[in-house]
Amino acid sequence: MTDSQLIQQIKQGNTELYSELMRRYQRKILAFVYHMLKNSHMELIAEDLCSETFYKAFRSLHSFREVDASFSTWLYTIARNTVLSELRKNRAGNVSLEESGYTPVAPLEVAPEQAALRKERMNLVREAINNLPEKQRSALILREYDQMDYQEIAVILDQSVSSVKSLLFRARSSVKLQLESYFYEPAYDEEQVERM
Repeated sequence: MTDSQLIQQIKQGNTELYSELMRRYQRKILAFVYHMLKNSHMELIAEDLCSETFYKAFRSLHSFREVDASFSTWLYTIARNTVLSELRKNRAGNVSLEESGYTPVAPLEVAPEQAALRKERMNLVREAINNLPEKQRSALILREYDQMDYQEIAVILDQSVSSVKSLLFRARSSVKLQLESYFYEPAYDEEQVERM
């Protein structure tokens, strides 16, 4: 059953089907909420904010219109607004991606050295992403981790498509700049190479 079909059934009174919608999106919404939280003391409330997101969506499902946005885009928008509201209330420190417990899925390497290098690289990337301003970080996470298109991201972040593209460009440039010294060999001039 598609999201649209489920939503129609729920709107007609078959509310137990909402658990299927939750099952489909819970992990993604929870990961997104973790990414948005910046305070390590708030890590424990990520699940609460995820639940609050689904509760708000259920309460407002009657007003959801697919012509305005897809259900997933609408749900991410509710999640983002819920987290931003909580962050405004608390105004406290940072939670890094590493502390968030969210790890992008990657194939396991056979050699322990390769596994250690992969883990170190992932930690460096997480740290670089965590250093981005909130809108850049959200745009990058929605695009790269959640594979959303520009239009969906624009709706979620309440930005134009061109602004989203600009946010992504600046985010990628910033991450690349932060990681440059870790992933690229320094250029040697000819005199340095001859002395070696």
